[in-house]
Amino acid sequence: MEKLVSIIVPCRNEENYIGALIESFLNQDYPSEKIELLIMDGMSDDNTRNVIKQYSNDHPLIQLIDNPKKYAPFALNKGIQSSKGEIIIIFGAHAEADKDFIKENVKAMEQSNDIGCTGGIIENIYTNKTAEIIGLAMSSPFGVGNAHFRTGNKIGYVDTVAFGAYKQIVFEKAGYFDEDLIRNQDDEFNFRIIKNGFKIYLSQNIRSKYHVRGSFTNLFQQYYQYGYWKVYVSKKHKTVTTTRQLIPLLFVLFLIIGVILSMLNQHISWLFLLILGIYTTLALIFASKQTSRYDKIFKVTFSFFLLHLSYGLGYFVGIIHFLMFNKKPSKKSQGLTR
Repeated sequence: MEKLVSIIVPCRNEENYIGALIESFLNQDYPSEKIELLIMDGMSDDNTRNVIKQYSNDHPLIQLIDNPKKYAPFALNKGIQSSKGEIIIIFGAHAEADKDFIKENVKAMEQSNDIGCTGGIIENIYTNKTAEIIGLAMSSPFGVGNAHFRTGNKIGYVDTVAFGAYKQIVFEKAGYFDEDLIRNQDDEFNFRIIKNGFKIYLSQNIRSKYHVRGSFTNLFQQYYQYGYWKVYVSKKHKTVTTTRQLIPLLFVLFLIIGVILSMLNQHISWLFLLILGIYTTLALIFASKQTSRYDKIFKVTFSFFLLHLSYGLGYFVGIIHFLMFNKKPSKKSQGLTR
């Protein structure tokens, strides 16, 4: 007998995407009476709420629930507390689920009692040419390291997934999402469930699609916030949650120190340029694996640089704010980016 599955979607001002998301769950290869779709709206002031209401009038599995605090962790926790499912899926408003998304999550979860969370591979949807370039960079291990849900180069146990499906017991043992975290709340929660003895399983049979940001400015803001909030997470847990988070920081420190020392010593300047040249060469090689078009290769290389620079800068500022001066997160860092 199929398990009851609850899908929780935080959203705000998503009129251009929310319809496609809803349709993807209405068309699942899974009994509709075993699905509830809880859309946690952060008081949208566009047409998002009307779109949701139109669907909910025809489909009782869809519920519109207000999230007056607007931010994702509040939406997630309120959704979990309102849900009835044995399995709870956290999903993004800019994404769409493949037709067997729920079925494959349930199937993957049944492989072992140790598995508390399952997830799959994200395929990119491009809204413009810039989004395509960004998506190519984010699908490369050079761009995002061992974020296997983006690169698709691993099956098995991992440290985190996007759009995770969780057993209800996970929340009973590990608690809920940290409402202090405007960013990185899913990574932090996944770190916590592993500490509580659960495993996270990545299956290539679980597929979803994601509408990639179509602006380099938005990409920079997004990854700057990721880096900034990652330090806050590390401070809370008094540990570095993943080693890959340090690499962009080291890259930024290399740039800062390298420029300063190059002004003082010519030999250091040549060494600095040599290492920067090696980085650029590697970026070009990995970019050429993503596309064969020369114009796109250079743009993907630029995207690599932007990903590493923005995350590393955010991390660097986070160290100053949280570790050196013991500050609270800045109001600017809490801005919604889309």
